[in-house]
Amino acid sequence: MYGRPPTWSYWVVLPAVMLAWAGLAEALDTSLLPAPLTVLGTLSGEAANGELWYHLGATLGRVLIAFVLAMALGTAIGVAMGRSATTNALFDPLLVVLLNLPALVTIILMYVWFGLVEVAAVMAVVINKVPNVAVTVREGARSLDPKLEDMATVYRFTRWQRFREVWLPQLFPYLMAATRGGLALIWKIVLVVELLGRSSGVGFKLHLAFQVFDVATILAYSLAFIAIVQLIELALLQPLERRASRWRQPETAHA
Repeated sequence: MYGRPPTWSYWVVLPAVMLAWAGLAEALDTSLLPAPLTVLGTLSGEAANGELWYHLGATLGRVLIAFVLAMALGTAIGVAMGRSATTNALFDPLLVVLLNLPALVTIILMYVWFGLVEVAAVMAVVINKVPNVAVTVREGARSLDPKLEDMATVYRFTRWQRFREVWLPQLFPYLMAATRGGLALIWKIVLVVELLGRSSGVGFKLHLAFQVFDVATILAYSLAFIAIVQLIELALLQPLERRASRWRQPETAHA
């Protein structure tokens, strides 16, 4: 088993990378690799004029809508497939097709069929994410403890009680895995969606910066985006994951 690592170990690699970046930028002296301070200056300027917050807000809005829809649809499909062999046989071939369909193809088709509109952008992201959620939740639904199902039947649980008290605690680790993997995938797809057909968002700004080889702006928006993702990871996902796995630790389970 892994012990708790020393605190300092978290503050070694990233500072070393930053120092290496600064040294390399100083040695090359080219606009294609701006120094960290130059990137931070660009980031500060974009934040001051409001561009950064506007485009980050647009991206986060699309991510939130697509994530909620994908998790809801994927969970419903995954539970249905995991609890019914017939349903699984019906939908599994389609699931395999969607899992292997490139995200870029889906995005292009949505834009061609529905136009360069917000609905098409969100649909492209949802279609790419639903199969991943369904596959993960399906495995969780298959592993539900039949003894707990029998207990729920004996005590005449309602459907809501069965879902809340029996299914949800067992499915929670799988839902967390789908959530973390889902956010990681949705971030990337949303940026491509914005790059190809939207007039706002981080992907749109990256596209504009790429056209003029503005590496400082590309790195500035990338760093801002990474900071937001990391904040969500630390403030929301990790606490939820610790809560989900708390029952595995006997010393806390009986506290």
